[in-house]
Order: sequence, then C-alpha cells, then structure tokens
Amino acid sequence: MKYENITEGRFLDRPNRFIAHVEIGGQIETVHVKNTGRCKELLVPGAQVFLEKSGNPARKTAYDLVCVNKSGRLINMDSQIPNKAALEWVKAGHLFPEEIQVTPEKTYGNSRFDLYACSDRRKAFIEVKGVTLEADNVARFPDAPTARGVKHVEELIRCMEDGYEAYLLLVIQMKGVTRFEPNWDTHREFGETLQKAQKAGVHILAYDCLVEPDRMEIQDPVPVRLERD
Repeated sequence: MKYENITEGRFLDRPNRFIAHVEIGGQIETVHVKNTGRCKELLVPGAQVFLEKSGNPARKTAYDLVCVNKSGRLINMDSQIPNKAALEWVKAGHLFPEEIQVTPEKTYGNSRFDLYACSDRRKAFIEVKGVTLEADNVARFPDAPTARGVKHVEELIRCMEDGYEAYLLLVIQMKGVTRFEPNWDTHREFGETLQKAQKAGVHILAYDCLVEPDRMEIQDPVPVRLERD
C-alpha cells in the first residue's frame, strides 16, 4: 500500500482526536490525524512525522498525518491502511494456498466483516485490527477500551458456529516487535474474549509490517501470546 506526495514535519500538539498542529517547512499547519485512538505514546511534541498532501484544494486540512518516528522506529498510524494492506495481502495468496476470491466489507446476518474470502474449498470471514501500541518491543491492542472490538470477536465465534472459517488478523503497523498480546491493563474483557475465540477455533494471527514514510506492507508473522501474567 503506497501513499503519494509525502512530506516530513514536526509534531507540535493535538487539540482533539481529529486534528494536530505540525510544523512543515517552518510553517505551522493544522493537519488531519488519520487515527482517532489516543496514540499518546506516538504523538509527543517534537516527534518526526510524515504526512500525505491531499489533492483536494477544497479541503480544510491540506495534509493527513500517516506515520511517526518513535525513537528510531517508523510506525504507521493510519487507521484505514490495515484493511487495504490486508486486502492486497490476502489477494496475493499469503493467507490461503488456493486461488481465492476476496470481498471487502461483507455483511453476514447483523454483522459486517472487513473481508470475506471464498473458494471451492473454503468460506472464511476475516476481521482486521491495526495495532500501533508498542512497549518494550511488545505490541498490544487496544490502546483504549473497545466494546466494538469485543463485539467483532464475538461475531467471529458465531461464524465458526455456523460452519465458516473465522480469522482475526492483527496488522502490527511497525517492525521489530517480539510478540503480540492483549492490553490487559486497558481492557481485560477484550483479552478474555480473544481467549474464548481461540478455544472456539477462531484463527488469531499477528503480522508485522514493513513501514516506510510512503508505504506499508504486511510482512512477517509475530507470535501471539494470550496468557495473562
């Protein structure tokens, strides 16, 4: 997944979850933040950030903040890119060995899943979660309580019960982490739901990503640890 027209800047502050102030070429710009999560450990004053310039001159904000340098590690924080990268990755045959048709935003019952993959051999629903939180080289999700995330995992369990394959694909938007684990301190229920899903047969997969200022692509598997200390 590639971006066009990337610009470097220096993060100043974030008045609300939608916008930030960034210094670009000596000018202070109000930019759109493409992630409504807290991201407090990423967006610290003075941090090097990378922004995509919009091609729409009518927009109120000319730039989208998509990537940040955290202590020498590039982290993509665009909440829309994991789904796009996952679609490319699954279509390219990295998840299933056979030729497969992939449909984004597939509705099943009262649920809508990020991806639906089908072939003569299988029918599978895939829910994608982007992971930007890292501490001590361990990736964690979520960075804030997520009732929606719990609901999505519970819906995957129901798909299993109805005879479908079900996958939770955790797209870690960085390189260099040693494992993934639930963020127990922030949302215990999410971790417990992951444990329940794994026992029910839901495939819980984590992959890191090659991240550069102008692109992100899914790369290598990362160990998933669901046991709580």
